[in-house]
Amino acid sequence: MFGSIGVQEILLILLIALLLFGAKRLPEIGRGLGKGIREFKKASRDISDKITEEAEEREPEKDEPK
Repeated sequence: MFGSIGVQEILLILLIALLLFGAKRLPEIGRGLGKGIREFKKASRDISDKITEEAEEREPEKDEPK
């Protein structure tokens, strides 16, 4: 999806963001976006770890004879 975005497109997006939000707000927006991405990655990692942990707990139950 993002493989076709070139340097010109990125510069255009940054220019539009600069015009919309102003130079003073861009660092604040960047920090907020970075924090949101970090929190999303942490939450997805926590969910993945929880699923893996529960799968490992259920695995011995399958090995027991019925």
